[in-house]
Amino acid sequence: MSDGSLDRGARYLIEGFKWLKHPKVRPFVAVPLIVNTLIFATLLTWGLQRLISWMDAFMSSMPDWLSFLDWILWPLIIVAGLLISGYLFTAVAIILLSPFNALLAEKVEEEMTGKEVEGLEGFAAALKDFPRSLARELAKFAYYLPLLLGVIIISFIPPFSLIAPLLWFLFGAWMMSVQYCDYPMDNHKCSFNQVKERLRRHRMTALGFGGLVSLMSGIPILNFLVVPAAVCGATVFWVRELARESEA
Repeated sequence: MSDGSLDRGARYLIEGFKWLKHPKVRPFVAVPLIVNTLIFATLLTWGLQRLISWMDAFMSSMPDWLSFLDWILWPLIIVAGLLISGYLFTAVAIILLSPFNALLAEKVEEEMTGKEVEGLEGFAAALKDFPRSLARELAKFAYYLPLLLGVIIISFIPPFSLIAPLLWFLFGAWMMSVQYCDYPMDNHKCSFNQVKERLRRHRMTALGFGGLVSLMSGIPILNFLVVPAAVCGATVFWVRELARESEA
Protein backbone atom coordinates (compact mmCIF):
# COMPACT_ATOMS: atom_id res chain seq x y z
CA MET A 1 0.00 0.00 0.00
CA SER A 2 1.18 3.56 -0.75
CA ASP A 3 2.80 5.57 2.02
CA GLY A 4 0.51 8.47 1.03
CA SER A 5 1.54 12.13 0.85
CA LEU A 6 2.43 14.94 3.24
CA ASP A 7 0.05 17.31 1.50
CA ARG A 8 -2.94 15.01 1.90
CA GLY A 9 -2.16 14.54 5.58
CA ALA A 10 -2.00 18.30 6.19
CA ARG A 11 -5.35 18.74 4.40
CA TYR A 12 -6.98 16.35 6.86
CA LEU A 13 -6.24 18.80 9.68
CA ILE A 14 -7.62 21.71 7.64
CA GLU A 15 -10.76 19.68 7.07
CA GLY A 16 -10.87 18.95 10.79
CA PHE A 17 -11.17 22.68 11.48
CA LYS A 18 -14.16 22.84 9.13
CA TRP A 19 -15.91 20.09 11.09
CA LEU A 20 -15.86 22.26 14.23
CA LYS A 21 -18.64 24.37 12.68
CA HIS A 22 -20.93 21.40 11.96
CA PRO A 23 -24.22 21.88 13.90
CA LYS A 24 -24.33 18.29 15.19
CA VAL A 25 -20.65 18.29 16.14
CA ARG A 26 -20.49 21.67 17.92
CA PRO A 27 -21.98 20.42 21.25
CA PHE A 28 -19.20 17.83 21.50
CA VAL A 29 -16.60 20.54 20.89
CA ALA A 30 -18.04 23.03 23.41
CA VAL A 31 -17.34 21.05 26.60
CA PRO A 32 -13.68 20.31 25.73
CA LEU A 33 -13.18 23.97 24.77
CA ILE A 34 -14.50 25.18 28.14
CA VAL A 35 -12.20 22.75 29.96
CA ASN A 36 -9.33 23.76 27.67
CA THR A 37 -9.88 27.43 28.57
CA LEU A 38 -9.73 26.68 32.29
CA ILE A 39 -6.60 24.54 31.91
CA PHE A 40 -4.83 27.11 29.73
CA ALA A 41 -5.71 30.04 32.01
CA THR A 42 -4.40 28.14 35.03
CA LEU A 43 -1.15 27.08 33.35
CA LEU A 44 -0.54 30.51 31.84
CA THR A 45 -1.07 32.29 35.16
CA TRP A 46 1.19 29.85 36.99
CA GLY A 47 3.84 30.01 34.26
CA LEU A 48 3.93 33.81 34.08
CA GLN A 49 4.23 34.09 37.86
CA ARG A 50 7.22 31.74 37.83
CA LEU A 51 8.82 33.57 34.88
CA ILE A 52 8.46 36.97 36.51
CA SER A 53 9.91 35.67 39.77
CA TRP A 54 12.83 34.01 37.96
CA MET A 55 13.58 37.07 35.82
CA ASP A 56 13.50 39.43 38.80
CA ALA A 57 15.93 37.21 40.70
CA PHE A 58 18.19 36.85 37.64
CA MET A 59 18.32 40.57 36.83
CA SER A 60 18.92 41.55 40.46
CA SER A 61 22.06 39.40 40.41
CA MET A 62 23.42 41.17 37.32
CA PRO A 63 25.69 44.26 37.51
CA ASP A 64 24.08 47.60 36.72
CA TRP A 65 25.92 48.01 33.42
CA LEU A 66 24.13 44.91 32.08
CA SER A 67 20.69 46.29 32.89
CA PHE A 68 20.05 46.82 29.15
CA LEU A 69 19.66 43.03 28.88
CA ASP A 70 16.31 43.41 30.60
CA TRP A 71 14.86 44.84 27.36
CA ILE A 72 16.33 42.00 25.30
CA LEU A 73 15.53 39.06 27.55
CA TRP A 74 11.94 39.87 28.45
CA PRO A 75 10.49 39.53 24.92
CA LEU A 76 12.42 36.28 24.42
CA ILE A 77 11.30 34.89 27.78
CA ILE A 78 7.66 35.81 27.13
CA VAL A 79 7.66 34.17 23.68
CA ALA A 80 9.39 31.05 25.03
CA GLY A 81 6.98 30.95 27.97
CA LEU A 82 3.95 31.15 25.69
CA LEU A 83 5.27 28.36 23.47
CA ILE A 84 6.10 26.12 26.43
CA SER A 85 2.71 26.85 28.00
CA GLY A 86 1.09 25.97 24.69
CA TYR A 87 2.78 22.58 24.45
CA LEU A 88 2.20 21.85 28.15
CA PHE A 89 -1.43 22.88 27.83
CA THR A 90 -1.89 20.54 24.87
CA ALA A 91 -0.34 17.62 26.76
CA VAL A 92 -2.52 18.15 29.84
CA ALA A 93 -5.67 18.71 27.76
CA ILE A 94 -5.07 15.51 25.79
CA ILE A 95 -4.87 13.43 28.97
CA LEU A 96 -7.83 14.98 30.78
CA LEU A 97 -10.09 15.14 27.73
CA SER A 98 -9.28 11.77 26.17
CA PRO A 99 -12.79 10.30 26.73
CA PHE A 100 -14.41 13.41 25.25
CA ASN A 101 -12.03 13.29 22.29
CA ALA A 102 -13.15 9.70 21.64
CA LEU A 103 -16.77 10.85 21.83
CA LEU A 104 -16.06 13.69 19.38
CA ALA A 105 -14.41 11.22 16.98
CA GLU A 106 -17.45 8.97 17.27
CA LYS A 107 -19.89 11.75 16.35
CA VAL A 108 -17.82 12.98 13.40
CA GLU A 109 -17.60 9.45 12.00
CA GLU A 110 -21.34 8.93 12.38
CA GLU A 111 -22.01 12.15 10.47
CA MET A 112 -19.55 11.16 7.73
CA THR A 113 -20.75 7.59 7.23
CA GLY A 114 -24.37 7.72 8.35
CA LYS A 115 -23.68 4.61 10.43
CA GLU A 116 -23.81 4.33 14.19
CA VAL A 117 -20.50 3.73 15.96
CA GLU A 118 -20.64 1.52 19.03
CA GLY A 119 -18.95 3.90 21.41
CA LEU A 120 -19.44 6.02 24.51
CA GLU A 121 -22.87 7.49 23.70
CA GLY A 122 -22.93 10.60 25.83
CA PHE A 123 -20.90 12.71 28.24
CA ALA A 124 -21.76 10.55 31.28
CA ALA A 125 -20.38 7.48 29.53
CA ALA A 126 -17.28 9.47 28.57
CA LEU A 127 -16.64 10.34 32.22
CA LYS A 128 -17.06 6.72 33.29
CA ASP A 129 -14.56 5.69 30.63
CA PHE A 130 -11.83 7.95 32.04
CA PRO A 131 -9.84 5.20 33.86
CA ARG A 132 -9.60 3.09 30.69
CA SER A 133 -8.76 6.17 28.59
CA LEU A 134 -6.05 7.15 31.07
CA ALA A 135 -4.50 3.67 30.79
CA ARG A 136 -4.49 4.05 27.00
CA GLU A 137 -2.79 7.46 27.29
CA LEU A 138 -0.14 5.96 29.57
CA ALA A 139 0.50 3.24 26.98
CA LYS A 140 1.11 5.98 24.40
CA PHE A 141 3.47 7.76 26.79
CA ALA A 142 5.42 4.53 27.32
CA TYR A 143 5.78 4.29 23.52
CA TYR A 144 6.83 7.93 23.08
CA LEU A 145 9.40 8.01 25.90
CA PRO A 146 12.13 5.81 24.32
CA LEU A 147 11.75 7.73 21.04
CA LEU A 148 12.07 11.01 22.91
CA LEU A 149 15.17 9.87 24.78
CA GLY A 150 16.72 8.68 21.52
CA VAL A 151 16.22 12.09 19.88
CA ILE A 152 17.62 13.87 22.96
CA ILE A 153 20.75 11.67 22.95
CA ILE A 154 21.33 12.12 19.21
CA SER A 155 20.96 15.91 19.65
CA PHE A 156 24.15 15.95 21.74
CA ILE A 157 26.28 13.66 19.53
CA PRO A 158 28.20 15.43 16.73
CA PRO A 159 27.92 15.27 13.76
CA PHE A 160 24.44 13.71 14.20
CA SER A 161 23.38 16.80 16.15
CA LEU A 162 23.24 18.62 12.78
CA ILE A 163 20.09 16.70 11.90
CA ALA A 164 18.56 17.13 15.37
CA PRO A 165 16.01 19.80 14.26
CA LEU A 166 14.71 17.43 11.58
CA LEU A 167 14.53 14.55 14.06
CA TRP A 168 12.63 16.70 16.55
CA PHE A 169 10.12 17.66 13.87
CA LEU A 170 9.65 14.06 12.72
CA PHE A 171 9.25 12.88 16.31
CA GLY A 172 6.61 15.52 17.01
CA ALA A 173 4.78 14.78 13.76
CA TRP A 174 4.69 11.02 14.35
CA MET A 175 3.69 11.44 18.00
CA MET A 176 0.78 13.75 17.14
CA SER A 177 -0.40 11.45 14.38
CA VAL A 178 -0.42 8.42 16.68
CA GLN A 179 -2.03 10.46 19.46
CA TYR A 180 -5.04 11.66 17.51
CA CYS A 181 -5.61 8.78 15.11
CA ASP A 182 -5.85 6.51 18.14
CA TYR A 183 -9.22 8.01 19.11
CA PRO A 184 -11.30 6.85 16.12
CA MET A 185 -9.36 3.59 15.94
CA ASP A 186 -9.85 2.88 19.64
CA ASN A 187 -13.58 3.39 19.09
CA HIS A 188 -13.36 0.40 16.75
CA LYS A 189 -11.42 -1.71 19.27
CA CYS A 190 -8.11 -1.47 17.39
CA SER A 191 -5.19 -2.34 19.64
CA PHE A 192 -2.43 0.20 20.08
CA ASN A 193 -0.11 -2.02 18.01
CA GLN A 194 -2.68 -2.00 15.19
CA VAL A 195 -2.81 1.80 15.36
CA LYS A 196 0.96 2.06 14.91
CA GLU A 197 1.07 -0.55 12.15
CA ARG A 198 -1.66 1.04 10.04
CA LEU A 199 -0.09 4.47 10.37
CA ARG A 200 3.26 3.05 9.24
CA ARG A 201 1.56 1.89 6.03
CA HIS A 202 0.38 5.49 5.50
CA ARG A 203 3.58 7.01 6.83
CA MET A 204 3.81 10.15 4.69
CA THR A 205 0.14 11.05 5.16
CA ALA A 206 0.50 10.49 8.91
CA LEU A 207 3.60 12.73 9.06
CA GLY A 208 1.88 15.46 7.04
CA PHE A 209 -1.11 15.41 9.37
CA GLY A 210 0.92 15.18 12.59
CA GLY A 211 3.48 17.73 11.42
CA LEU A 212 0.87 20.44 10.94
CA VAL A 213 -0.77 19.53 14.26
CA SER A 214 2.60 19.82 16.00
CA LEU A 215 3.33 23.23 14.47
CA MET A 216 -0.09 24.64 15.37
CA SER A 217 0.04 23.23 18.92
CA GLY A 218 2.79 25.72 19.77
CA ILE A 219 0.77 28.77 18.69
CA PRO A 220 -1.02 30.42 21.66
CA ILE A 221 -4.80 30.82 21.35
CA LEU A 222 -4.88 28.74 18.16
CA ASN A 223 -3.97 25.69 20.23
CA PHE A 224 -7.39 25.97 21.88
CA LEU A 225 -8.89 24.72 18.63
CA VAL A 226 -6.08 22.43 17.52
CA VAL A 227 -7.05 19.56 19.85
CA PRO A 228 -10.70 19.17 18.66
CA ALA A 229 -9.73 19.97 15.05
CA ALA A 230 -7.03 17.29 15.15
CA VAL A 231 -9.53 14.76 16.54
CA CYS A 232 -11.92 15.59 13.68
CA GLY A 233 -9.14 15.51 11.08
CA ALA A 234 -7.84 12.18 12.37
CA THR A 235 -11.37 10.77 12.11
CA VAL A 236 -11.59 11.88 8.48
CA PHE A 237 -8.20 10.19 7.91
CA TRP A 238 -9.57 7.02 9.52
CA VAL A 239 -12.78 6.92 7.49
CA ARG A 240 -11.16 7.65 4.12
CA GLU A 241 -8.00 5.58 4.40
CA LEU A 242 -7.20 3.72 7.59
CA ALA A 243 -10.57 1.96 8.01
CA ARG A 244 -10.40 0.49 4.51
CA GLU A 245 -7.80 -2.02 5.61
CA SER A 246 -10.26 -3.62 8.03
CA GLU A 247 -12.81 -3.87 5.24
CA ALA A 248 -10.41 -5.58 2.83
